[in-house]
Amino acid sequence: MSEMLTTDICVIGGGSGGLSVAAGAVQMGARVVLVEKAAMGGDCLNTGCVPSKALLAAAERAHAVRSSAPFGIRGVEPQVDWQAVYRHVHGVIAAIAPNDSVERFEGLGVKVIQAAGEFVDERTLRAGDTQIRAKYFVIASGSSPFVPPIPGLDEVGYFTNENIFANTSPIEHLIVVGGGPIGMEMAQAHRRLGAQVSVIEVARLLPRDDAELAAVVLQRLSEEGIDLYEGATSLRFERAKQGVVALFESDSASRRIVGTHVLIATGRRANAGSLNLQAAGVQYKPQGITVDARLRTSNKRIFAIGDVAGPYQFTHMAAYQAGIVVRNMLFRWPAKVDYSAVPWVTYTDPELAHVGMTRSDAEKAGKDVQVLRWSFEENDRAQAERRTEGLVKVVTDKSGRILGASIVGLHAGELIQPWVLAISQKLKIGAMTGMIAPYPTLAEVNKRIAGSFFTPALFSERVRKIVRLLLRL
Repeated sequence: MSEMLTTDICVIGGGSGGLSVAAGAVQMGARVVLVEKAAMGGDCLNTGCVPSKALLAAAERAHAVRSSAPFGIRGVEPQVDWQAVYRHVHGVIAAIAPNDSVERFEGLGVKVIQAAGEFVDERTLRAGDTQIRAKYFVIASGSSPFVPPIPGLDEVGYFTNENIFANTSPIEHLIVVGGGPIGMEMAQAHRRLGAQVSVIEVARLLPRDDAELAAVVLQRLSEEGIDLYEGATSLRFERAKQGVVALFESDSASRRIVGTHVLIATGRRANAGSLNLQAAGVQYKPQGITVDARLRTSNKRIFAIGDVAGPYQFTHMAAYQAGIVVRNMLFRWPAKVDYSAVPWVTYTDPELAHVGMTRSDAEKAGKDVQVLRWSFEENDRAQAERRTEGLVKVVTDKSGRILGASIVGLHAGELIQPWVLAISQKLKIGAMTGMIAPYPTLAEVNKRIAGSFFTPALFSERVRKIVRLLLRL
């Protein structure tokens, strides 16, 4: 016989978005039930952001050992212990896991049910032997790797982000299918840890980012020995004595790559199909659940956030959306999402970060734009670090309103944050010029590029005449 629970809010999914809703709502006085069928913390903690960044950190240390000669330190080829790298990655997960644990959330007062959930009707969810009737539901069920139907792929076997971090053995030659952020990060990490790496992309590598800035990253990856292939067609895999064979067309030539392992990094698909959404009157498409600006589904008592709702599949977006739905549910405040200042970062080395509009976006919106550029070569800290390959591009309108910013370079993910604030607060470029930037820091690039907006007027002949006149007085 099933148990019946009545609650204020039922959250489906214990990833970043779901946990943010549950923690916030229960501490504000709501009764909350959280349903999670797998590991608490979701993809980000267990198979996504956290392990990938831990692996990248290990790879960075290995690269530093072999590339220290410019600093007067003899570089050597590092001895990589894959078992130890594995322990490092999972040690980081274990250090963070208590923050997302069942014990912590039950301690906050959340009722946690560890089972798969599916809707029975518009107000009821079944999870294991429990039926939950709630005033509001929040679907935060996340996404899963999308694996395209590539001939021969199932026969040769492959990694996705869900299982590659369980690997404890050295990889001799990794073939990465997919040239987006996940594919490029994993390609560089494994290359720096000693693997040969080939990346195959059917379109353009790093397609969502500014092509000029993406080229800086791609050049670095190529210099590190990663083979990059764009515009690939007719991809198929075969098993051979030498290992795994990838066959495809690229640059009007037939290609044959022999590797030992395959990683599929071709995007993600919303986890919506198993929830019986039809019973709840919730509309969804293959790319995710349809929501309005308040993140309500077609059933106005059911919200959807994070990867399952899109359009941005980022952990920080799920957390932002969680705040929107909490305000809607608990305070009846018609809060709406604002995607004008959504940042994203590709954590390659150099990093690639973006927020707001590109020049193309702004021009399509009818803006009269100005594009500012500043090179890391003109930054003294970048020179000291011997990392001058960076570039900042900022898009403003003619009045100086900041519309977008893109950065490629060392710590670009940190450097983008003042621009996120500026765009979210609708600031003009003068706000950045008024900032005092400590010297020598990479962050000076932000102040310098902002100052370049005023350079033509400030050092004009008109200003020189005024200055000469005033000095005569």
